[in-house]
Amino acid sequence: MTKTMKAAVLTRFGGPDSFELRDVPVPQVGARQVRVRVHATAVNPLDYQIRRGDYVDYVPLPAITGHDISGVIEELGSDVHEFVVGDEVYYTPQIFGDAGSYAEQHVANVELVGRKPRNLTHLEAASLTLVGGTVWEAFVQRAQLSVGETILIHGGAGGVGTIAIQVAKAIGARVITTALARDHDFVRSLGADEAIDFTAEDYVEAVAQLTGGVGVNVIFDTIGGDTLTRSPLALADAGRVVSLVDLAQPQNLIEAWGKNAAYHFVFTRQNRGKLDALTKLVERGLVKPVIGATLTLARMGEAHELLENGSARGLRGKVVIDVSGEASALPQA
Repeated sequence: MTKTMKAAVLTRFGGPDSFELRDVPVPQVGARQVRVRVHATAVNPLDYQIRRGDYVDYVPLPAITGHDISGVIEELGSDVHEFVVGDEVYYTPQIFGDAGSYAEQHVANVELVGRKPRNLTHLEAASLTLVGGTVWEAFVQRAQLSVGETILIHGGAGGVGTIAIQVAKAIGARVITTALARDHDFVRSLGADEAIDFTAEDYVEAVAQLTGGVGVNVIFDTIGGDTLTRSPLALADAGRVVSLVDLAQPQNLIEAWGKNAAYHFVFTRQNRGKLDALTKLVERGLVKPVIGATLTLARMGEAHELLENGSARGLRGKVVIDVSGEASALPQA
């Protein structure tokens, strides 16, 4: 084993040029940990929020950030019996308090690690861990979305939205999503039953028309803004709102009273159980990752810039990083 590895290191808080490709020490493996050769990682909104300085109190610099990994186990801790060297795995590293995924190798607590779906490449698997686990928690554990219910998914063409549409359809829900008109055929190909162009029509009025005035049972917010304030206007009675977006400023949710609505704010904790549930959907062909762009570890700044401005540039799905140069290879039989 080499003692150093390449990593895209965050050297300061600021713009996409805040990363430097450096040689850093490979971390040691504890008793209940595994060392993984990282084949691929991905970029999430959380990543550029950290980079620009939204969480300065939680990220001592210099830092290796990043929250998606697909790779191969190269070393086991003395008390690890769930895996063997050579197993293909995928997972989200611990969020805050530990090294992230923008590196050639990573050491993780074994409880976080799941077996990579057999029918995915490492690029596809790495695009799925954080968003997939988050969507699973949002729909199954928080909203308790059920067969036959109707859900409104904001931002259906984005990295989270593309997975959310597929998981909601796998559960058996009717899916309405917001997307630019140019993306309507795309989101319908993922399983959306209806698409609303949020730039041309009011989604509250559109939902009322599509549901006969009843409203939707669940709203999934991936975009923020005034979505939380206006969501009750599109909800059915006893509807649920699940949001992934920090509250930038206080919002008046008085309209939720009349609907007896429930609000959930998801800051998900990852674990193997969520990944195993997601893997079953993937291996049954019910969920397929959508990759919008692939870059190398040395181009991390470009990857961040692309994701931050993705909507204006027509990005669909996730921005992924091929760390090993072999991540796009077909999965093993």
